[in-house]
Amino acid sequence: MREIIFDTETTGLDPKSGDRLVEIGCVEMVNRVVTGNTFHCYFNPDRDMPAEAERVHGLSAAFLADKPRFHEKVAEFLDFIGEEDNLVAHNAGFDFGFVNAELEMCGLPPLSRERMVDTVAMARMRHPGAKNSLDALCTRYGIDRSHRTKHGALLDAELLAQVYVELTGGRQIGLSLAAETNVVEITTQAAPRRERPFRPARPHAASEAELAAHAAFLETVKSPLWRD
Repeated sequence: MREIIFDTETTGLDPKSGDRLVEIGCVEMVNRVVTGNTFHCYFNPDRDMPAEAERVHGLSAAFLADKPRFHEKVAEFLDFIGEEDNLVAHNAGFDFGFVNAELEMCGLPPLSRERMVDTVAMARMRHPGAKNSLDALCTRYGIDRSHRTKHGALLDAELLAQVYVELTGGRQIGLSLAAETNVVEITTQAAPRRERPFRPARPHAASEAELAAHAAFLETVKSPLWRD
């Protein structure tokens, strides 16, 4: 099963208000294993970069000025993601919204939301009440994110691929496959019974000498409670 893990960076939060896509990163997985095939591109948004957005991803208008427009790379992008493969993203509605807005401006049909897999929704079901940001999930699953100083679409997609594996069973997937393909039959053999001769119970009552010694000891106790 082929799946595409992807992330986007933008100029803001709402494509309907004029915000644009500025970066997209995609990671290919087959049977929940990263293949090494990726798609990554920066885009010139043909508008300014708000300071709030630049603080998040570090992409300035000057850096993006010589980058291609989305319509120049859209064919390559659509070829990479295919037509039916699942598209996995963290808060996927946000990413789908921006990609579909860009596709609409290119006169192309939107991505089908039937392909959408939202890891935020998955995390909320698995860890209700817990923090489910990408950073929080990396910490929860012991995924190294020390090299993540700012948001970056390809880096975040690579981290999300690891999170997605954990959310869908993690290393247990490999263990279950191994169990199915390498069945080891274990048999047990009862130890032989040993015949032992019958022995009567040993006497356990105190002897006369022991009773006398105990009584003598009690006489040495000063002001015993049992005599009050």
